[in-house]
Amino acid sequence: MVLDLSPDQHAFKKEVERFVRETVSPRAQAIDETAAFPADLIRAAAAQGLTGVTIPTEYGGGGRDYVSYAVAVEAIARASGTLSASLVVTNSLVAELIAHAGTEAQKGRWLRGLATGSAIGAFALSEPNAGTDAANQETTAEPVEGGYRIRGRKIWIANAEAADVAVVFAATEPGRRGEGVTAFVVPIDAPGLKRTARSDTLGMRGLGCMDLDLDVAVSREDVLGAVGAGFGLATWALEGGRIAIAAQALGIGEAALDEAMRHARARRQFGHAIAEFQAIQFMIADMATELAAARMLTWRAAAAKGYQDRCAPEAAMATLAASEAAHKAADKAMQILASEGYRRGSLVERLFRDVRATEIYQGTSEAQRLVIAKSIIGALQ
Repeated sequence: MVLDLSPDQHAFKKEVERFVRETVSPRAQAIDETAAFPADLIRAAAAQGLTGVTIPTEYGGGGRDYVSYAVAVEAIARASGTLSASLVVTNSLVAELIAHAGTEAQKGRWLRGLATGSAIGAFALSEPNAGTDAANQETTAEPVEGGYRIRGRKIWIANAEAADVAVVFAATEPGRRGEGVTAFVVPIDAPGLKRTARSDTLGMRGLGCMDLDLDVAVSREDVLGAVGAGFGLATWALEGGRIAIAAQALGIGEAALDEAMRHARARRQFGHAIAEFQAIQFMIADMATELAAARMLTWRAAAAKGYQDRCAPEAAMATLAASEAAHKAADKAMQILASEGYRRGSLVERLFRDVRATEIYQGTSEAQRLVIAKSIIGALQ
């Protein structure tokens, strides 16, 4: 058993790290301060093949494996959680879903643009009463001549500020919960689709989150996959998304560890660098160990994505472990930096705010535990 990256994966990692160092890192703090959607960085990432990492090359993607994708997300998140989150939405939740379930016409219209960065995707699943209970879709899609009319409201839709297309989930058979949900590919400029800005967020600022109010006519050709199969498609997409969120959390956690070590070496108290004090060493040891363990779970889940039809428990374990390890790392980093970390505008303060989202979006920690428990209990029966 070799728990390491292949030569090709290592080379790709180095390419992404160079891009992050030269292009992303200098912009990360300004994105947080202004909360401006980083459209120019999305285009720059696209030029590096980072908007369609796993999409087949015939559609303009990189055709890479999921471990490579996870490695790329971690490297980007180490500098900017916001950019990594935006890329995760376009990659995992939109482009991969269209590649998986889309018709050739849908792939021809949208997939190449998403993979090459000329289009940005959004994933419209969440509603006021459909968060963890995503099957409770109150947005409806009523059959009309030639297609459907979608009516309802979606909330906290990342990338919506700049998106060109959204995958929208709606109940075609209200009352049947997951069995009656259908996915649609909807242009963001469709008549009857209105975007409303969300309130400011604690972290991941600049993610372009908006609410969508829909009274939109779509054709039968805009159905993604089969009618009534939408909830299954959502859960399929979220498995990949959760692996990417785990990688994102790792990147934020590693950035916190780096900053804690930098400060511990430089800060002197009682005539010594505080890195020489056992209390600091124990915190750094815990941070490094928990992040390393979470990375193994993340790589395991990413590998499983490549050879299993479904990988829900593996993805949930990775997200749970990585998000909580990264949260602890950011918390310990702030403790090590003390007032220097607690001040507004410090790197650790930004990491502390950003990492909290990884325990919430695409399934809270509690939701991940439910997925894991269900898979284990089911296997024992």
